[in-house]
Amino acid sequence: MKQDEQQNKKDKKQEESKEKTPKQLEIPSAVINVGQDNTYPNPTQDLPYLQPSDLTQELIDSSEVKIENPNLIKLLNESSMNKSPFALGVRATIYLGEWALNYESSETSPNWQYQKINTNYVDNRGGKGNVTISYSQDAQKQVKGDLTAKVPYGDHVKDLMLLKAMKNTGLPLSFETIMGAGTKAAQVYNVPAKKLGYLYAYAPAINEKGKVTYGEVYLTIKGTKRLIVVKNVTSQGIGAWIPIQDHVSFGFHTGDQPR
Repeated sequence: MKQDEQQNKKDKKQEESKEKTPKQLEIPSAVINVGQDNTYPNPTQDLPYLQPSDLTQELIDSSEVKIENPNLIKLLNESSMNKSPFALGVRATIYLGEWALNYESSETSPNWQYQKINTNYVDNRGGKGNVTISYSQDAQKQVKGDLTAKVPYGDHVKDLMLLKAMKNTGLPLSFETIMGAGTKAAQVYNVPAKKLGYLYAYAPAINEKGKVTYGEVYLTIKGTKRLIVVKNVTSQGIGAWIPIQDHVSFGFHTGDQPR
């Protein structure tokens, strides 16, 4: 009977993990991936899903509250407990601390012009024909994202939100990205005669919103039975801006007078 209950709980958790994958964002034509041309090599954001060990998976499945925090999973992976026949009378409860346990996304939306990072300019007011303008980054520019409010265990919350936003968008995301000086793009724009041309470059970012769940985590041992008990569970709404790595959004304008 207990095995059936555990199996039902495990099946339920597996179904929860198989959430419908949102449609990945359609990138506008004005947004270019300059990863191959960026003169500053941004490190790849290495936050893959941490594979739980058999013991960790057993503990996660025993919890009534979903556990997704890779930092907690890593801690559990490093644990070692043997199911010794001599442990039949052993009873222990170990407090593992308060943790950000999981993050549930409610909205993932892009701002393709999150932060202006460059302006290229051509004065063709004295010209008799079209001239072209293209993107060339004048100076190195750092673009940072962050949580929209201070919350407990902010770094862990960032990890949870970053993982979910990357899954939802299929884009390379990072809370910090740099566009190197001299970075260029092949795309060109025509500036007509008698006109000024401005090509604005923007760093795009993702606005991630949702709910983070916290709880006090206890490891309980009763003989050969091991389980996670979560107490004092609370939830809090949270948002974040997360820049898209190595992508630039362009805005092109022409006019008679300087802007």
